[in-house]
Amino acid sequence: MIRGLSFAAALLLPFSAAAQQAVAPAALSLADALAIARDNNPAYRQVRNDRGPAALASRGAYTSLLLPAFSVSAGMGYTGSGEQRFLTSSFQQSTSTLSSYYSLGLSYDLSSVTLTEPGARRAELRAVDDDIEGARRRLEFDVTSQYLTVLQAIENARVARRTTENNRELLGLAQAQMQVGQVTLIDVRRAEVALGNAEVLDLRAEAQIEAEKLRLFEQMGVEAPRDRAVQLTDSFSVQEPHWNLEELLRLAEAENPSLRALRSRERAAAWRTKGAIGTYVPTVSLSAQWSGFTQELTDLDGVIRGQQSLAASQFGNCMTLDSIRTGSGLTPLGGCSQYVWGAADEAALRDANNQFPFGFTQQPFQARLDISLPIWTNLSRTQRVSQSKALQEDLSEAVRAQALLVITGVSEAYLTLQTAHRAVAIQDRNRDASAESLQLATERYRVGSGTFFELLDAQLADLRAQYDYVNSIYEYHKSLALLEAAVGRPLR
Repeated sequence: MIRGLSFAAALLLPFSAAAQQAVAPAALSLADALAIARDNNPAYRQVRNDRGPAALASRGAYTSLLLPAFSVSAGMGYTGSGEQRFLTSSFQQSTSTLSSYYSLGLSYDLSSVTLTEPGARRAELRAVDDDIEGARRRLEFDVTSQYLTVLQAIENARVARRTTENNRELLGLAQAQMQVGQVTLIDVRRAEVALGNAEVLDLRAEAQIEAEKLRLFEQMGVEAPRDRAVQLTDSFSVQEPHWNLEELLRLAEAENPSLRALRSRERAAAWRTKGAIGTYVPTVSLSAQWSGFTQELTDLDGVIRGQQSLAASQFGNCMTLDSIRTGSGLTPLGGCSQYVWGAADEAALRDANNQFPFGFTQQPFQARLDISLPIWTNLSRTQRVSQSKALQEDLSEAVRAQALLVITGVSEAYLTLQTAHRAVAIQDRNRDASAESLQLATERYRVGSGTFFELLDAQLADLRAQYDYVNSIYEYHKSLALLEAAVGRPLR
């Protein structure tokens, strides 16, 4: 039972470790939010994971061009005793055998593909790097916009709280006016309704802050703290845009990651087109091989008996021949002792058989040079060239379309930023005017020369002006972030 629980814990450990995520600090600056997002945002991490395979593919293309491929193979086998038949022939194997082998090989192919693949893979790697840069810029824009949205919600909540305080003061003023007989109970009730509406707006503004914080943590790729007591520390000032549209367009032409990625893919397609055209030239292949094998009988008793019988037969023949020569008056040959089978002969036979698994018998070295040139391929080469050219032309059109999209995006973002900057100044004047109007309406109502309707209208106008001013400020900052995203690099 304990071993089973330990095994289950070992299986669950990677999942529990993966579930642990970074936690946002109590005081969160925009730089901290961006750093946490770059480390934890799932979508950005997915794009970033594409670089490893692309880098290995690029290095592999260069090594395939400069170095031969090297392979090693080895194995062992067992063959039982019995009869093997091949067509009309049969082979009898009375003893089972053990075998092993090894093989070392070098191979190198030189073709249009190996010559053009490094350039294509290098361009694809640059495209992946540009994709990662583009994903990082989009992530930074999303986090920056959401950070500004949280600050905007906080400022709107402050406006709502000030409105609630003003309505509470108006209620007290209406009650005081009713006590001296200047107004009726109707004005008091209207003041109470206005205070209730302001309190509802206040509650909704506070809830909006929490909701926008949750969206910010989602963009950062981390879980929100349980109490969500994270304070945003950065503030942003409104400055007049000093950039020139032509300069921004030139900068975007060179720096926009999406445009650069498409250009890199277009270069990769151009390399692939060259490789397809190169299939009309010969392909050269070189190879070399070193190999060896072993074979060992599992039972030598039958072989030893056969060798003993053969030796005895040879010894008998030798002795008979010597007897004949002696009877004929010739000198005997002698040396029949060499055919006597002894323990040394058996030991030598067993040593010669003891080859498995590493007593390899070296095979002759093999080298090969092949040159191939397809003559007629049923238009398959022509089709590959046509497909490669079509893909290259499609990417060229995609580059042109993306360049137009970048021009439109930068121009629109630039005009939006200028409009937002002018809107801030206008809303600032409207805020001052509405505050002065509210003050005058309050004084008129206080001295009894104004009605409560006039006071409520002035208060609603002031509330709208306050909200419009706050929203105009953060629309300006978001427009600036959008312009930076369209250009593809920071401008501040």
